Amino acid sequence: QYSFQENGWGAYLAERLVRKCDVVNRGISGYNTRWAKLILPRLITESTSADSIVAVTIFFGANDSALKELNPKQHVPLEEYAANLKSMVQYLKSVDISADRIILITPPPLQESAWEKACLAKGDKLTRCNATTGQYAQACVQVARECGTDVLDLWTLMQKNQDFSSYLSDGLHLSTKGNSFLAAQLWSRLENKLSALPSLLPYWRDVDHTNPEASLL
Repeated sequence: QYSFQENGWGAYLAERLVRKCDVVNRGISGYNTRWAKLILPRLITESTSADSIVAVTIFFGANDSALKELNPKQHVPLEEYAANLKSMVQYLKSVDISADRIILITPPPLQESAWEKACLAKGDKLTRCNATTGQYAQACVQVARECGTDVLDLWTLMQKNQDFSSYLSDGLHLSTKGNSFLAAQLWSRLENKLSALPSLLPYWRDVDHTNPEASLL
């Protein structure tokens, strides 16, 4: 939901793709795969022209991996999480969006001490742990392998830099640096897919100002 805020990864992609295609944000704060699976057919309907879709990202796991005993509302068991991801991919395939246009994104790592502070400030206990989040990330990678989609393993990539706390604003959500990291990683996967897209409408200097209809209609 916050990917289109200032310096957000969605805004970064939208800026890169101006006059190439529209970047549509359908992220909903706090949702898990159990809920997303139900609403996906409302977001991308059977009547949607699959030819008009060049890429779809599916980015879940941070909420699903919440600890059941402390956050039962958002928690989704690991096996169900994987099944829900598969179900979403299968639905997209059923409306003619091929696997090569689907990118799964794992949850990012959790910086436990920072997130615990955020939880305590709300009167809660630490509701997540990084090792558990890693299990969900691994499941996401496995689903991508089984379904033939691309995958961006944020959980692993961010931890290659041992101090990954700068990628997170509060231990859970992406910081400006984390948004930039995700955007760059995602763009490296999208660039080849989207490089051949033509620009919408001619450059202004190429418009015949004496007869704009000839250039624009």
